[in-house]
Amino acid sequence: MLQSEAKIIDSKIHNSVEIVLPVNIYGCEIGENCFIGPFTEIQKRVKIGDRVKVQSHTFICELVTIENNCFIGHGVMFTNDTFKGGKPAGDRKLWKPTHIGNHVSIGSNATILPVTICDDVVIGAGSVVTKNITESGVYAGNPARRMG
Repeated sequence: MLQSEAKIIDSKIHNSVEIVLPVNIYGCEIGENCFIGPFTEIQKRVKIGDRVKVQSHTFICELVTIENNCFIGHGVMFTNDTFKGGKPAGDRKLWKPTHIGNHVSIGSNATILPVTICDDVVIGAGSVVTKNITESGVYAGNPARRMG
């Protein structure tokens, strides 16, 4: 049986970042004064800005950028593969990027497909974001829609 440990490798992480183990963090960049909760995976080619709080059990896949002053709730899942052919792409060239703007809060158990979310947005817990969000506000549901 092959065993592996949770670890932090090949990443550029500011010395003010608080990380609660165990985590898997590799090949990414994390800015100043961030918090990374336990049981979180942050993959290569992820960029996280300053003052971002990532709660436990969150998965941030390749090609995700999170700007400054954001909150990512417990169990948030980011995706980069749209399963366009009805199955996993298998080819990284087919993966798509995700960009999260400044002052974005994403509630627990939300799923974020490859999209762009503008500044000053709140995503409700359990929501599924399937399309770009270009207007500040509160969004919730499956698929996520602007509330009121």
